[in-house]
Amino acid sequence: MLRRTRAQGTPDPQAADGPPDKGAAADGSRPEGGASVYAMLTLNMALWGSAFPLSKAAVDTVPHQVAALLRFGFGGLALLGWLLVTRSRISLTGKDLAKTAFAGALGVFGYNTLFFWGLSLAPSIDGSIIVPVFAPVLTTAFTVLIQRERSSTARNAGLALGIGGAVVFLLGVGGLADGKRLLGDLIYLAAAMCWAAYTLVSKRMLTGDPVQATALATVSGSMMLAVVAVPSMSAVAWGGLSGGFWVMVAYLAIGPTAVAYVFYYRGVQAVGPSTASVMMFLSPVFGAGGAALFLDEKLNWTQGAGALLMLIGALLAVSGRLSPRPRKTTL
Repeated sequence: MLRRTRAQGTPDPQAADGPPDKGAAADGSRPEGGASVYAMLTLNMALWGSAFPLSKAAVDTVPHQVAALLRFGFGGLALLGWLLVTRSRISLTGKDLAKTAFAGALGVFGYNTLFFWGLSLAPSIDGSIIVPVFAPVLTTAFTVLIQRERSSTARNAGLALGIGGAVVFLLGVGGLADGKRLLGDLIYLAAAMCWAAYTLVSKRMLTGDPVQATALATVSGSMMLAVVAVPSMSAVAWGGLSGGFWVMVAYLAIGPTAVAYVFYYRGVQAVGPSTASVMMFLSPVFGAGGAALFLDEKLNWTQGAGALLMLIGALLAVSGRLSPRPRKTTL
């Protein structure tokens, strides 16, 4: 019986046919650290959830380009400072810099340019539902398309439900009668696409020390955000910004940015991108709860139905079993 040598990173067909490994994640990777990894990811999602209403408050005070730069510029400096204090030596190669720059372009610059733009147009509660619920659907869809894995019926149904739920959610906005909010929600969808791409590339591109990789990616992405923010800085009355605003910026930079990004990257390394993205389903609980409590934002019934469809679709899409497409073996 011929047995083909498996290339690194390629799923083993025989493993897919056997019983599932109880210690393995849904995407085939093995969790490291057990409950501690999931506790870390839960705290990660609480931090990210809190960022939705607070970032909305920041956007209501300064232009969205400046708000994004303040959060991630200070967040990048905090990560870089921690790196310099805790590491006696930092070894970098040109390849490392290129990888972290690309990851920063996706996960910091691309995602947050879209995310903060969406916040300037639509309520934060919309983003707290669309981004963390729809991103796992897109992550799964990209995994099927890029890795050419054969999708199960449940997974196909989940992808369809997730996309359909997004359509229903957008219809609940009110269409052209509230064109500004609809545009904001469409931008949130684009941000979810950007985050899904970042989730997939981060596991392969950000290897080694997670703090170093995340710090460099955040700093490089912040430099790109600075280029976009410079034209808007003259419109900010810097002397009139309150102490409470700067406390909020400090929290956003340290908690949902510096700490949460490291937690998420470590989670992706430990349990894989699909399983880590499942944990994002907790983020809407914190994000929507904070938006309702502190900003008095609400969803209508149609949006609620769309959010429920997206959630069910995302659960099916991520939990549905994948198996590699059979390939011919040549003698």
